Amino acid sequence: MRSTLLSLALITSLGAQAPAPASVPAPATDPFGPVRFLAGEWVGEGGGRPGQSSGAATFQFELGGQVLTRRSYADSPAGGGRPASHHEDQMTVFLEGGQLKAFYVDNEGHVIRYILSATPDGVAFTSEPGPGPRFRLTYLRKSESLVNLRFEIAPPNKPEAFATYLEAVTRKVK
Repeated sequence: MRSTLLSLALITSLGAQAPAPASVPAPATDPFGPVRFLAGEWVGEGGGRPGQSSGAATFQFELGGQVLTRRSYADSPAGGGRPASHHEDQMTVFLEGGQLKAFYVDNEGHVIRYILSATPDGVAFTSEPGPGPRFRLTYLRKSESLVNLRFEIAPPNKPEAFATYLEAVTRKVK
């Protein structure tokens, strides 16, 4: 028994001193790190009061963690000469060529391809350049359960002149 423990101690100490094989890769960083805070269920703070939209979004990792899918909706009451409206969309965030990207579609027929970039407080989804307007969707993390959302549009002739189209506050509920 004593020789077995001594052998085990010797093998363990030799193993601890031996350099790691060259074929073992260094630990990889989390490519979904910039968007991981969004995973869960979120509810808009507007709540549908007169003149305010209500809505919610769910961000869920799928396909073995290879994509993050957002499904969301927003309901806007009638007002200011506009009829009530219901908006639904789906966006899939994926890794392509080492870059986080996203593909967005909605019930109004919009299709947007985004390139993602981390910001100090969150993540920005900026549409790929094209012939029409450009879009930028930014999630700014205020706390573990509170995120400000900003959607901006830039005209085709000034693709970097983003102007805020809407802002919202969302609260994580799950």
